[in-house]
Amino acid sequence: MSSRRTLLKSATALVAASFALSGPVFAEEPIPVVATFSILGDMVERIGGDHIELTTLVGPDGDAHVYQPTPQAAAAVAEADILFINGLEFEGWLERLAEAAAFDGSLVVATTGLEPIAFDEHGDHDDHDDHDDHDDHAGHDHAEKEAGHDDHDHDHEHDHDHAEKEAGDDDHGHDHADEHAGHDDHEDHGDDHAGHDHGAFDPHAWQSIENAIIYVDNIAAGLAQADPENASVYYANRSEYVAELEALEVEVDAMIATIPAERRTIVTSHDAFGYMAAHYGLEFKAPQGLSTASEASAADVAELITQIKDEGISAVFVETITDNRLIQQIADETGAIVGGTLYSDALSNKDGPAATYIDMIRHNAATLSQALGS
Repeated sequence: MSSRRTLLKSATALVAASFALSGPVFAEEPIPVVATFSILGDMVERIGGDHIELTTLVGPDGDAHVYQPTPQAAAAVAEADILFINGLEFEGWLERLAEAAAFDGSLVVATTGLEPIAFDEHGDHDDHDDHDDHDDHAGHDHAEKEAGHDDHDHDHEHDHDHAEKEAGDDDHGHDHADEHAGHDDHEDHGDDHAGHDHGAFDPHAWQSIENAIIYVDNIAAGLAQADPENASVYYANRSEYVAELEALEVEVDAMIATIPAERRTIVTSHDAFGYMAAHYGLEFKAPQGLSTASEASAADVAELITQIKDEGISAVFVETITDNRLIQQIADETGAIVGGTLYSDALSNKDGPAATYIDMIRHNAATLSQALGS
């Protein structure tokens, strides 16, 4: 009997010890982060995965040009560890929002380090090489000088050791965003139209896949800096995503190559495709200019109609975030067909054809090639 009692006591002690060793399992709390609009939010979600709790301020089919921050948006920003923004003066409402939220987390400007395209007051795109001073005006340099970091190395072959080194590198600190979350001359328009006009450079840089990889690099570095314990995960997600983007580039190249030289002038609602145009040798014309909040003048519309007729432009394209009655009027007056719908500044909802950044780029290229390709 004594041996049996001893065995039972030993078994009970072993079970108790096993529970004590395992203990209660607490799931790691995801870090709260905010992205300003749906395209950027999709990229952040791909890199952050389960380790982040993402709030996107301007959701699918939303227009960031005319967005008005809500109290709920201010609350989300106030609680965020990281605020991801496009920069290049895209979010003209950002300064007011950061002030209302008293945001003191980390700011990540997704366009840091890329070559912005300059445009003149009419929205025409110029060669950025003619503007050597672009770093003084690009709208993303405030993150470098105020967050105190140097240019990030955007080598597409980051290994994990390099990633973890970068994750702990003070050069990527983005402290006290209430001091710099758009609080510079670039974001302060000083009138009721703040957020409706852009600065010296085209902010729609995501329309280039090459630039999208820079966005992803900045996102991964920002997450790794704020959450170094999961840095290797963020950079692994980055590597997987970049491989998909590089494959997408090959796919899009093939589709755009089907468009003959004489059909490469494309008419859209607002001027959001300058980076795509520069990369693929296309020309985009838009009556509305760079912001959906601007209005096309009668003279600009008449000039565009004349150009469509003179050049025999056969198709025009509508956008999801704009009032497309003007494009339909232009099509009616010129005999051009409406070649399809393009996604410029926002993704579609989950059931739509552009639910992710990759889907959006593929859809736009396919729509153009189907309407204009040989």
